[in-house]
Amino acid sequence: MSITIGLINYGIAGNIHSIKKAIEKAGGVVKVINTKEELDYVEKIVIPGVGSFKDAMQELQKSGLLEALRVTAATKPTLGICLGMQLLSSIGFEYGKTKGLSLINAEVKPMLVDAKVPHMGFNTIEVVKQNALLSGLEGEEFYFMHSYEVVNYTNIIALTEYEGHKFVSSIQQNNLYGVQFHPEKSREAGIKLFKNFIEL
Repeated sequence: MSITIGLINYGIAGNIHSIKKAIEKAGGVVKVINTKEELDYVEKIVIPGVGSFKDAMQELQKSGLLEALRVTAATKPTLGICLGMQLLSSIGFEYGKTKGLSLINAEVKPMLVDAKVPHMGFNTIEVVKQNALLSGLEGEEFYFMHSYEVVNYTNIIALTEYEGHKFVSSIQQNNLYGVQFHPEKSREAGIKLFKNFIEL
């Protein structure tokens, strides 16, 4: 029996198509979620993300997915990708102050680094806590593109260094996972990560 993964569609997340293709390549079955009712028919959830924290939260609210997603993500294996990981936090500071999904005790703040922002391109991850999502991916390169970072002290499973600045590149809290990078743009390493997620 194949596991169906619900891919949250909230309007502005422009990377839905490439994530769907990558999950399918990893052997998963994908259902794009447009309404809260559809969340009942999937075993796992992926929250994609391109755009700003504020816009994303507004779109989730507008689509009627917000509360249902908060409840479902607390019980089913869930993976937030890039902005999707940031949305798991309690609060974001992009274009003002916006409340997040508050599923992980974290804040989303601008990257303060003495280098070009956004941090863009391939970079390695340092797995700091063994976990099923990043199993076999220690020291692999993933594709990043972000100007904001998740500040969290308790749920960190991987770190990445950019010009002397270390930031959280992956988090986990029980069934919740988040990656700051884009596995769908990260070649074989990204496919392996989706395989790991399917097998969780």
